[in-house]
Amino acid sequence: MTTPCSTTTATARFLLIGDSHAGPIGKAARRQGLPFTGGPLGAGREFNTDFFDGAEGDLTFRKKEANALFRRFLGELGAPTFSRITVPVVSTVGFSAHFPATRENWEIYQARTGAFEEGFLSSRLFDEIILAMARGALAFYEYALSLKLRIVAVMPPQRVPVLSDPAAFMAAQETIRRALDALGVEIVDVRSVAADGSGFQHPEFCEADDPLHGNLAFGQLILDELAARGV
Repeated sequence: MTTPCSTTTATARFLLIGDSHAGPIGKAARRQGLPFTGGPLGAGREFNTDFFDGAEGDLTFRKKEANALFRRFLGELGAPTFSRITVPVVSTVGFSAHFPATRENWEIYQARTGAFEEGFLSSRLFDEIILAMARGALAFYEYALSLKLRIVAVMPPQRVPVLSDPAAFMAAQETIRRALDALGVEIVDVRSVAADGSGFQHPEFCEADDPLHGNLAFGQLILDELAARGV
């Protein structure tokens, strides 16, 4: 899901970048007539590795397709480099927690019982593993902040595909959220509205016939929160 979804008929309110979870945000903005630039740049797993190079105030994505889209988005904003962006950056980078939560990653820590030992998911070891997996995403946010850009990270839909461990998913996204909060990144978290008492996504905010993504209503929740923050 890398189709760009910019609307540039008026001055863009924000630059939207990230994985497929950026899609519902862009769709909701288009429906609302809210001008923005950007859209998904690749799959979530592509942002957990060393996916970019940053130097002299600019940013280059290592994947050719992603970089071509990103340069187009900068052009639409009239920004010759990443550092020259004058609107907030809204990002889903790093919050596809179902990738680090893939069941196979954790089998070694579920010996005999098939479950995690008590306290493991809140342990320093677990945090270190997740942060190592998310090193590329964390470096991206650090770099954006070093350029004095306003960057807002968006937490994912609370949906866990069958190949991922739900407990690891919940714990992993919290590890990433805490790390970004410590860096000073603004975080949009609509779980109190979008999730039910079990912590998983309400059906009304789920994309139909899709095990992973939020729908248009979920995208609107995020837009509403962004608006409340003056984005």
